[in-house]
This record gives sequence, structure tokens and C-alpha cells, in this order.
Amino acid sequence: MALALPTGTVQAQQPKEVKVGLIAPLSGLYARPGQVMRMGAEMAVEKVNAEGGIKSLGGAKLKLVVLDSGDSTEKAKNAAQRMVADEPDLVAATGAYLSSFTLAVTEVTERAKLPVLTLSYSDMITERGFKYIFQTSATSGSQAVQSLPVILATAKAAGANPKTVAIVTDNTAASISSVKPMREKLLKEYGLQLVVDETFTPPLADATPLVQKIRTTRPDLFFFLPTVISDAKLVLEKMNEFGLGKGRIPTIAFGIAMFEPDMLKTMSPELLDGMIGAVGSWGSKGHEDIIAELKKKYNEPWMTQNAISTYADILVMRDALEKAGKADRESVAEALRTMDGGPSKFYPSGKIKFGPDGRREGAGLTIIQWQNAVPVTIYPPELAMAKANWPKK
Repeated sequence: MALALPTGTVQAQQPKEVKVGLIAPLSGLYARPGQVMRMGAEMAVEKVNAEGGIKSLGGAKLKLVVLDSGDSTEKAKNAAQRMVADEPDLVAATGAYLSSFTLAVTEVTERAKLPVLTLSYSDMITERGFKYIFQTSATSGSQAVQSLPVILATAKAAGANPKTVAIVTDNTAASISSVKPMREKLLKEYGLQLVVDETFTPPLADATPLVQKIRTTRPDLFFFLPTVISDAKLVLEKMNEFGLGKGRIPTIAFGIAMFEPDMLKTMSPELLDGMIGAVGSWGSKGHEDIIAELKKKYNEPWMTQNAISTYADILVMRDALEKAGKADRESVAEALRTMDGGPSKFYPSGKIKFGPDGRREGAGLTIIQWQNAVPVTIYPPELAMAKANWPKK
């Protein structure tokens, strides 16, 4: 016969709160994306708690722990070391924006067996055989493979027939991973000739030499991969100064530096109009309620991948905790490994299911375009909020 436990004993087994972490840059060059990630995390934690917390843990509330990863890989690694040392009861975390930071952070969290979800793109993040990293976005290499045919089809539908390409990228991990398949095979497969191939270290001091090479070669497509907003502005302003702006050379970015609201603080919308970007996720059709909440709560004009992906990461942690029924790292990690959450709502394409390497199965991408001073989704069709407008020379 089972013995009845005193009510107080049962209640004591359930935590009143469960700590989840966000490690992101809140200072330095990358502070803006980190601040937006914090907004997404806060919104999701408030949602979970308002809906009754973690029901399998007796309604335990989520508590968000935020750590500043700073603006260098060394600072990010130090922040991760503080996180695992000072917060032993943290059950999962999300971060760390830049792939270079995520690579450094997860060296620490892997040893601590702390499950980490990330929107960072670099293929290397899930190529190391780690067991506690879960990549929700399509990898950089996958994004290049997925986006190039869409971009070329968009050009051809508008009567353009690109033959030559320029690549200018910074040397961060995600950017390097994005251009690698283009350099090695994709451009050749699609009959494109690489006429400019430049890599720089952020932040840029002078964009003139880079843009001068573009002016000399006049490529049909310009792939630009900055991760710092100031670098994006510097190059685009120089492009316009040299008479190459306003769609004269169609410009495609990977990542969101060129699509942050801050771009409008010193650049006119006309200089941005028509630029296309491939990103891991974006506030799109079907996300109207949380986009409206973000605007009301934080006065943000639109929802970038950093807000929506971090929002989604917290909800995945919630589901893992519900599945695990325990507030410990190993149980949450195992719940993530065995999760099969059906169609993904806040990440494009695929399901909330991770492969043995930690990559989300079927992860797609979102293609966006500056139109009338707003970056809107133009692909995939089920998320699109506008039709693509191929820039006219």
C-alpha cells in the first residue's frame, strides 16, 4: 500500500521557479542585437508565467538570468564561465548572437552539461560532436544553398540574367561559413563568375578600397556579409557616393546588420530600398500578435530574427521542461534530444526536432527585402508579406 506523503513534502519537491539563461552582447559593437534578444526572451518568459508556468513542475515560474557576452570571444567565454559558476541551478540557456561568440561560449557550457539553444548560423557550431548544443536556425552553408536559387529566380523573373558576382565579407564565423560553399562550388554550379572576393576584419575604418573594386568590376550581384551595423552603413554610403547605390548593383546580405532599425538613423530609406537579405528567421505572416506586442512594449518598428528566435527558444525550453518533468540540465537536454514538436511556428520550415548533431531538422530560411523603409518577408511564400521587387538599374 502506498504511503501518503504530507502535503508540505510534495510541495517541497517542486521548485517555485526555474532559471533559464540568456547570454548575449549587451555592450560594445554588437549591443543592439543583444538588447533585442533580451526583449524576445523577456516577452516569452512573461507569456509562460502568465499562462501558469511549467505545469509538470507544479506551475513553477521561469526566471530569466541575463549575462553580457561583451564584444569579443574572450569576453564571451569569460561570461559563460561566470554563468556556469554563479548559476548552478540554471537548466538551459540561449545565445550568443555572433557565431564566434557561440563557439567560445559552448566550449564552456558543454563541459558543464548545460543545454544551449542558438540562432547562430556557423556550421562549425554543430560539427564538433557536442551533446548539449541545439541549433535552431539553418546553418550558414545551408542558407547559401537554399537562398541562391531563389535569388536567381527572382532576378530572372524581372528580366535580369546575372553572370558576375562580388563578395565582400567580414571574417566572423557565420560570414565565413556562408561564403565557403559559394566560393567552392555554388557559383560555378549556377554559372556565376566571381570578380571580387574580399574579406575584412570589423570594424571597418575606410570602405573606399573595397567599394573601388566593386566600381571597377561592376558585378551583376553583390553579396555583402557584415555583422556590424556601422560597417554596413559605411559600405552602403560609399556605394552611393560612387554612384553604385539605389539598386544599380543588386545587393544581397546574409545576416541582419543591414536590416536593423538603426540603419534608418543616418541613412535615407531610398538608399536601402530593394536590398535583399537571407536570415535565419523574421517576424512574418502568422506572427502578427507578437510583433504587435513587441511594438507596444519596446517601441520596436519590426521583429528581427534576434527577437523572434530568442522568443521561440524560451518556448522550446518550456516544452522541454514540461516533457522532462524535472528541473535539471540532463533531463532538459534529453527532452530536447527526443522532442518532436510538429511544424515550427517561429522558425521557418521544419519541425521542432533536433538531429543527432543538434541541428533542427528541415530548418529553412527567410528572405527579406527593404521596401518603403521596412524590411519585409518575401520568401518563403507561406510567410511572405510582400512580393519581391528586383532592383532596377
